Amino acid sequence: MADTLLTEEQIRTALSSIIDPDLRRDIVSLGFVKDIAIDGADVRVRIQLTTPACPVKDQMKAAAEQALREIGAVGVDVQMTAQVTSRGGANSVMPGVRNTIAVASGKGGVGKSTVAANLAVALAQDGSRVGLIDADIYGPSMPLMFGLANQRPMVFQNAAGERRLVPLEAHGVKVMSIGFLIDPDQAVIWRGPMASGALKQFMAEVEWEELDYLIFDMPPGTGDIQLTLTQTIPLTGAVIVTTPQDVALADARKGLKMFERVQVPLLGVIENMSYFLAPDTGARYDIFSHGGGAAAAAEMGVPFLGEIPIVMEMRMGGDEGVPYVVRNPESEQAKNIRSIARALAAQVSIANTAALEQAPVQIIIGNDQ
Repeated sequence: MADTLLTEEQIRTALSSIIDPDLRRDIVSLGFVKDIAIDGADVRVRIQLTTPACPVKDQMKAAAEQALREIGAVGVDVQMTAQVTSRGGANSVMPGVRNTIAVASGKGGVGKSTVAANLAVALAQDGSRVGLIDADIYGPSMPLMFGLANQRPMVFQNAAGERRLVPLEAHGVKVMSIGFLIDPDQAVIWRGPMASGALKQFMAEVEWEELDYLIFDMPPGTGDIQLTLTQTIPLTGAVIVTTPQDVALADARKGLKMFERVQVPLLGVIENMSYFLAPDTGARYDIFSHGGGAAAAAEMGVPFLGEIPIVMEMRMGGDEGVPYVVRNPESEQAKNIRSIARALAAQVSIANTAALEQAPVQIIIGNDQ
């Protein structure tokens, strides 16, 4: 077929054999194939995915190149781009934000803030525009974790005369926290409505501009802040962080049921502190048991996004203001966190595509993204 002039129809037919494993449809019917250029036996194609954090981007590119060569293309140039999807619902509070994700836990002490910070940075490392709101008003930790302690956001007036805050930025992530606005040693002694009001200000009075993902690091439990968030904006979904032991899992189930009750899609469960590898011997210790997060996810019928072990450098990175995926990016644990972030991005795309097509959300259970 090398002597036969290829047609756009042939190319689209060939590419329709490539199935997106998350959306479970071919990339042509999904509208991913945006540009086709034919010059004799040379073909250039642009494929636009739903997130730059797509976990199968490289495999999909290789499959497209192979499919084009099989129909006679000699010179093959497949360009992979991305445009993060949104649910399409109105978000009048933050119109430039495509997706809003709550990272929550049923109880404190499970490392939720560490997980939220590393997920945000991992998504940014993949090329997404990412913001993070430290919604834990009573115990803000993001100023320290992002190396922004003692810094203050700029304030300006927009064209409408409205007071706006400019979020601080570190490691490619825009961050807003009550910790930027009060003395680091000052305790926040507020009643629920005041804390909820602060969260609303972080959404409505901060110049977030265009973001693909805005992550909320939630306080533990199922109280005022959680309700304020779900009642103020249309959340794309929620992620529950838990440790493997039964007492944490019992509270994680409550968190899952709370978001389910207020009709927020459940994007998945992450098991933190899953195990400990001794740095001197390499021996593995399941300090808090193991596998409870996956079992709880299966029980609730939501995806299990992955597990994160106890790593001393993770704690050190948080104390130093350098998230682990920046501090030790080539480590197996950092690669694992990036895999979890990509699995999360995939679940966001699945939920958005289903919502746009008004079809039931089809969520893949497991971590084999």
